[in-house]
Amino acid sequence: MSLVEEPAEDPEGDLRHTPYDGSRKPFTVGLAPLDLTDWIEPDRRLAPTLAEKDHLLATRRDIVMREEPGMREAQREALALIAEHVVARQPDIYRREGNRITIVPAGGVIDLDDPDEAPLVTAARLVSDDLLMMRAAEGGYRLVAAVLCFPSAWSLTEKFGQSLDALHAAVPGYPDRLARVMNRIFENLKVDQPVWRVNWSIYPDDELHHPESKERPRDWFDEDDLAPEAFVRVERQTLRRLPVSGDILFTVRIHVDPFDAFRRHPEGARLASALREQILGLDEAQLAYKALTEHRDAVAAALARIAAGG
Repeated sequence: MSLVEEPAEDPEGDLRHTPYDGSRKPFTVGLAPLDLTDWIEPDRRLAPTLAEKDHLLATRRDIVMREEPGMREAQREALALIAEHVVARQPDIYRREGNRITIVPAGGVIDLDDPDEAPLVTAARLVSDDLLMMRAAEGGYRLVAAVLCFPSAWSLTEKFGQSLDALHAAVPGYPDRLARVMNRIFENLKVDQPVWRVNWSIYPDDELHHPESKERPRDWFDEDDLAPEAFVRVERQTLRRLPVSGDILFTVRIHVDPFDAFRRHPEGARLASALREQILGLDEAQLAYKALTEHRDAVAAALARIAAGG
């Protein structure tokens, strides 16, 4: 079962995931079973991505990292799983000697037993994904530890400690349609049955770090031709229950491609047309959530030109 059509060419090339291709509707849960061999995807931009993470952790740690007391053992569990996975699945990139992992493209060495660092931070410094941990509580699962360097328009400072329902309260359709489904998924997630999903949004830049509120308008440039300036941003999310603590580890990997990538992709015209149709099918609340209320027609027109070969 797959959420998306993978391009036939280089799997790390442009438009690696296309959740707007017509295979699923926006603002649905859209979870699918995850093969654990594909848990953490390779990243051809691993070195600059990790460098940006390190910079954010050094200069904006209070913005990108939070943890509640009593979370270190579960963090160590998450770190052990991630370290084991990347060394086994990407041996040309990760080389382990004892408790130290060399990240070959980045030229750095990560000490898995660093006594001065939170284990979840150590884990996040290994991979491009952001890492968030959810723990069961009386009011539902809560966000209790996170390294979130590359949020898509939401603030860890504002959201930390909130329940699953509170985290998604602003999502159109969540309170009355999706809440029960999401809570059931979290409650019933099995250790050996991880899941994944993808979603999309449109941005005027390719920056990874977007901690501003979704309610803040995004600045656009020349609306006569958005194609060189607009970007499609895809989040690949996975959910995995940790076998010892029972907490849920939520990973988020960001993919950003310019609209011009549609012109280079063999299925680009079809994909641009499918994204345009999804945008035009959004209602007012959904457009507002995706910050497209003021720019829907301009974005749709740019995609129409690409789909027509322009």
